Amino acid sequence: MTRVLNLPTVSNNLRPGAMTLLALVLLLAWDATGGDLVLARLAGTPMGFPWRDNAFLVHVMHESAKNLSWLFVIALFAGIRWPLGILRRLPVRARAQLAVTVLFSVVAVSLLKHASHTSCPWDLKEFGGVASHVSHWAWKVYDGGPGGCFPAGHASAAFAYLGGYFVLRRVSPRTALVWLGVSLVAGLALGLSQQLRGAHYMSHTLWTAWICWAMGFAIDLVAAPRAPRLPAAQPAALHAGP
Repeated sequence: MTRVLNLPTVSNNLRPGAMTLLALVLLLAWDATGGDLVLARLAGTPMGFPWRDNAFLVHVMHESAKNLSWLFVIALFAGIRWPLGILRRLPVRARAQLAVTVLFSVVAVSLLKHASHTSCPWDLKEFGGVASHVSHWAWKVYDGGPGGCFPAGHASAAFAYLGGYFVLRRVSPRTALVWLGVSLVAGLALGLSQQLRGAHYMSHTLWTAWICWAMGFAIDLVAAPRAPRLPAAQPAALHAGP
């Protein structure tokens, strides 16, 4: 059976491109407000974060969610060869793009996280730790803590799937929107659970979402098939016949 794909064009990439830039501006504005500490103080005390060792947040929202996400990654790569469900409507190239997008998003966040000197909220002196609050953009400034806390690695367990929107919109725009919505809600839930524990600031979660979305968009711009160009119309002959 022939698959009919809605191939991306310049026009239908303008909206996600504009959304990406708008989200970047809003994120930079959030960073400038200093709202991270305000929210952290709602969950933290001078003695630490009471929810840090909560069984549900640790075992379900952290450990189980991370393991479940990796199972989905494995399933997506297996689906390249043995597709199920909506994957059966995608050609092999698109299924591979979907799986690689998720994996690359996780890797991108992980690399940034390991390069960061920013420590987590529970490491701050204000919450019983040893670190001082330093902007995560101060790459060469040590805050006195262990660092490695920006962006939010755990939230990428869900946000990494945001890029699937660009693949799925070719065969089912409605499914693509549902996929996008579920990924966003799940990522925010994971991010909020880590904020309650003192493991991340709000900006860490939001930047992870933006990085994963931007990664998916960039991969789609490079990897997505393009509609063939129609041949230019030939000018009519000036003279007919000999």
